Amino acid sequence: MADSAGMQDTPIHKRGAGVGFVYETLRNEIVELKLKPGSAMDEVQLSARFAMSRTPIREAMVRLLSEGLLVTLPNRATIVAQIDFLNLPHFFDALTLMYRVTTRLAAANHDADAMKAIEARQADFVAAVARRDALAMIATNRDFHLEIARAGGNAYYTDMFTRLLDEGRRILRLYYSSFNDMLPRDYVDEHEGLIAAIGRRAVDEADGLAAAHARQIIGHIQTAVSADARVNAEILL
Repeated sequence: MADSAGMQDTPIHKRGAGVGFVYETLRNEIVELKLKPGSAMDEVQLSARFAMSRTPIREAMVRLLSEGLLVTLPNRATIVAQIDFLNLPHFFDALTLMYRVTTRLAAANHDADAMKAIEARQADFVAAVARRDALAMIATNRDFHLEIARAGGNAYYTDMFTRLLDEGRRILRLYYSSFNDMLPRDYVDEHEGLIAAIGRRAVDEADGLAAAHARQIIGHIQTAVSADARVNAEILL
């Protein structure tokens, strides 16, 4: 029987396991909503689960705190961060702006190496879509858009976009779930359209495609969240 933090009765033993293994395991469980928002994260219980000292557990939790996936309460307890549905419109506004500005800058400023990097990340995303691997889709989609941001050359925008994409991983998980993890080809094609516009240095076209891409994602997320009251209730508990 699992406890409130998703602990297992049998400790996890993994040769060479350390901070990275604990971090990736907990991050994936949080993104997959296996660890629900509000779940308590206890160092002692996690130490028993992973069969290792509290030091790597603590370091992994610090990484998750820095990404906003965990929060520390005033009483010093650490829990899985809530999904802030009330402020989703503000999140979507910021996300749309970052899609647009980073894509515009990439179209204006990219070099040949940047294009190769963007295309490589798209290949990773296409492979994840083909496997219907939701966690890989989320990770490779993030990397694709951040590679576009890097191509634009503004580190401040890249940092801001990184924060937004990381913050939105659980929301994106709901989005993929609405398709039963079988992402329509249109979504892959939208990425290809962005790459083509960036490659041609078609700044305004790239901007328009990025805005349409954001609208499509946001529209589906809003539908997925509002159409299933049960999902909302479970997440907010």
